[in-house]
Amino acid sequence: MDYTLRKNEKLRSRTAVNRLFDEGKSLMAFPLRAAYRLREPGENNVQFLVTIPKKRIRRAVNRVTLRRRVRESYRLARRQLLTPALEQYGAGVDIAFVYLDNTPAPFSVIQEKMESLLTRIAQAVAEQEAANSESNHQQ
Repeated sequence: MDYTLRKNEKLRSRTAVNRLFDEGKSLMAFPLRAAYRLREPGENNVQFLVTIPKKRIRRAVNRVTLRRRVRESYRLARRQLLTPALEQYGAGVDIAFVYLDNTPAPFSVIQEKMESLLTRIAQAVAEQEAANSESNHQQ
């Protein structure tokens, strides 16, 4: 199983990021918040970004450490929790992970919360696709 994160999996487009925060939905699993937006699958089913606010974590070393922890927990959990649901329903999703706590959390806590968020996003994809197929049957 391929666990690598490729550059094209990162959400870099300014318009896509703005659209994500304007139109997307949000989930919380403290110390993480995930903003996500369902879309048509393109080159990648999932594109993500990680943001650690300077207002919360003042030291750059700690921000970089947290960014690495969040990215690593996402990398390890996405293949088993999120990717199967997206492939099953033929959907794509943009996700932004925002760190909310004022102190750095250990990797185990971040990993647990990441798994919770990805599971809930996969459930939201399934519910959205079920609602879409139901509305298509009524027409």
